[in-house]
Amino acid sequence: MSQQVRVAVFRPDDDRMADAVELLDSLGATPVPDPMLAVEPTGATPEPGAYVVLTSKTGVELLAESGWDPGDATLVCIGPATADAARDAGWTVDVVPAEYTSAGLVERLRDEVAGATVEVARSDHGSDVLVDGLRDAGADVHETVLYRLVRPEGAGQSTVMAAGGELEGVCFSSSLTVENFLDAAAERGVREEAVEGLNGLVVGVIGPPTRETAASHGIDVDVVPENADFEELACAVVEAAAPTYHE
Repeated sequence: MSQQVRVAVFRPDDDRMADAVELLDSLGATPVPDPMLAVEPTGATPEPGAYVVLTSKTGVELLAESGWDPGDATLVCIGPATADAARDAGWTVDVVPAEYTSAGLVERLRDEVAGATVEVARSDHGSDVLVDGLRDAGADVHETVLYRLVRPEGAGQSTVMAAGGELEGVCFSSSLTVENFLDAAAERGVREEAVEGLNGLVVGVIGPPTRETAASHGIDVDVVPENADFEELACAVVEAAAPTYHE
């Protein structure tokens, strides 16, 4: 690589962050891990329904640890990572939408859920698009909050680096990471400078909802991968920040 490419990532401080750091290392970038999310389980489990929708690997793992089982329900997973975790738990995955988003899932189920009970099990920051869309399609939707997402104490060193021009790229993996980044910057008194700094580097976001959140706060987004996939996001950000990174 012809230049140092420092890329901040905001995933929870578990195997997702470890994987993100390893990936950025493999791309020749310098990872700047700054977890903006921590998981607080609620202990809740979804009731049986004709359909059960799981939206994250974290949700799957919490349910598997609790001994929950989907039984005869049609098990729906948003995205391959969630589906792989469900299969690892020994469950049969029936539906994975072509587009790994709430809107993509609604589109996939729209014609078959009228009159059916749909259990949506996810974090406390899930998109309304999913629940509203399924209800509009005629489903009887029940939501179970499996875990809360909170900002870890001490998070935010990357906000100072962004404000000081010490980053070349950032990877926002959800709307909440954007909001928590800005809150952490405000706590340090550098919110305005951090946004200005972001607008001078490569900002990558996981999908359209996160792009809308960033834009609403005056952040210019440079990269949105075709699929809502972190690996695609990281590769695209590094490529945009240092087009010569691969031989």
